[in-house]
Amino acid sequence: MKKFLENLQDAKKVMATLSSACKIDLLQQMAQALLKNSQYILQENEKDMHYARENNLSTALLDRLLLTHERIEAMANAIDEIASLNEPVGRILDGWVVPSGLRIEKVSIPIGIIAIIFESRPNVTSDTAALCFKSNNVCVLKGGKEAEHSNYAITSVLQNILETNHLPKNIISLVPDSSHEGIAKLIKMDTFIDLVIPRGGEKLIEFISKNASMPVIKHDKGLCHIFIDKDANIQNAIKISINAKCQRTGVCNAMETLLVHAQIAQTLLPQLKEQYDANATKLLGCSNTKTFIDVEQASELDWGIEYLDNILSIKIVKDVNEACDHIAKYSSGHSEAIITENYSTAEYFLNHVDSSCVYLNASTRFTDGAEFGFGAEVGISTSKLHARGPMGINDLTTYKYKIYGQGNARA
Repeated sequence: MKKFLENLQDAKKVMATLSSACKIDLLQQMAQALLKNSQYILQENEKDMHYARENNLSTALLDRLLLTHERIEAMANAIDEIASLNEPVGRILDGWVVPSGLRIEKVSIPIGIIAIIFESRPNVTSDTAALCFKSNNVCVLKGGKEAEHSNYAITSVLQNILETNHLPKNIISLVPDSSHEGIAKLIKMDTFIDLVIPRGGEKLIEFISKNASMPVIKHDKGLCHIFIDKDANIQNAIKISINAKCQRTGVCNAMETLLVHAQIAQTLLPQLKEQYDANATKLLGCSNTKTFIDVEQASELDWGIEYLDNILSIKIVKDVNEACDHIAKYSSGHSEAIITENYSTAEYFLNHVDSSCVYLNASTRFTDGAEFGFGAEVGISTSKLHARGPMGINDLTTYKYKIYGQGNARA
């Protein structure tokens, strides 16, 4: 592991020399290479799917793992979009002249070497590799065991482009020892690794957060809530609630708990249940919910579960204050929404809910780098420093101060 990381220092130096035009050209080549090698990638993905089915992975995880021609095309398009984004490195973030005559510029620079540890989705491999490359960072990737063949295939395709262009292939690397012990060793190597980004299950996030010796930006679970206020537009409330839960159930920005104002529960809940039944959604509810619709009783544990499945917990609350209190207690800080036409209630919710993304009259499913106009994303950060929410290329930079003088000496 140490030798592998030492070798990355040379790759880091090379990355620092790459121009914007060079990066754009290479990223476009990478996008084309994914398309040209799609059959190879799909063959390797089928090996992972076979393993996953034999080990009875959930429907949600199978969906995350699966690659198709359409999904590979989307991966290639994502790289092309990243290539077209504004240059993230060398931006003058601020500038001023101080009384001593010094001219100071605050300029964006790469973070350096970034380790990204993730689960399930093979597209994360190409997305994060491209984002790191665009921002002049070296990346060390560790995907889940369930996607081992897919991740290797995608990485090898990208590395081949680097080698063809006479660049070190370890600019984009897979961790050489992906065992639990290997990862435990990797996250102690703060001499070589500048940042680690874990995205995945609760146990993974907890392990990395507790044991890493370098800075960590967590991409934790998405326990997302929607609160339907008494002043909601009912048609909007139904449309948004169905979309947030059912459009794609196994993703981090899907709603897991629906909060309904007590004054509209009797009218709204039967309409919602009809729609959820049509989508085969399993509903759990508090005791008050059960007085209006036939659902299973939700336990205290259900309020804290990220189902990543077609399951929804419903709770009736008396007002926006109780909704905010429930979210504060159980949310993972990912995404929450309020459906209301009342401006004061909306502003109270938007200002008091402390999550990375807070919506008014829109689905939580929009928490996504592409939807925010960032192109692809490293993930959805639930940390507060230094990146929060969809994490794009600008979040993969830090900054330094350039100070220009003309023989200045401090008095």
